[in-house]
Amino acid sequence: MSYGDGMSSTRSARSGERRAEILRAALEVIAERGYRGASLAAVAERVGLTQQGLLHHFPSKEALLVAVLEERDQWDAVPDSQWRLDLLGSLVEYNAMRPGIVQTFSALLGESVTEGHPARAFFTERYAGVREAMAQVLRVEYGERLPGGLTPERAAPLLVAVMDGLQYQWLLDPESVDMPGAFRDFLELLGPEG
Repeated sequence: MSYGDGMSSTRSARSGERRAEILRAALEVIAERGYRGASLAAVAERVGLTQQGLLHHFPSKEALLVAVLEERDQWDAVPDSQWRLDLLGSLVEYNAMRPGIVQTFSALLGESVTEGHPARAFFTERYAGVREAMAQVLRVEYGERLPGGLTPERAAPLLVAVMDGLQYQWLLDPESVDMPGAFRDFLELLGPEG
């Protein structure tokens, strides 16, 4: 390796660290202010950069938003074939340990339903995939019919709604809402496994 190659890899590592730092700051600012209230200047200030310096790493606010959403999904990444109901319970417990991430995701999700929001397409596509994955989880656990008679496809949106709805309730009143416990209770409502 030449001297120049070492400098390049060091510069690349520093750039990667800086990008990660910017993403963490963006998560915090979005959690506090929502996407529309978050500014590139506020994110840049939080990491000690000028707005121009931030634009070197992320050329637009939309590019930063997409990177934040992709990063958040990487933290929860489990191959579709490995999802099980007990793992969903573990994911809910894990989310209870990271309120800032849940708050950012929830703020963006809520805002994304408005016309023209840059995260709308991301969430629309994401939820289609999540419903499909949850239907498969339910099919593996219960077969073609859940104990109440619903097909996995009919029950999947309800499962997703419970998970997201619990997050909002927990964020609003964490002392009163035991998100992991409530999710375990919901799984009990589904009935015994097939």
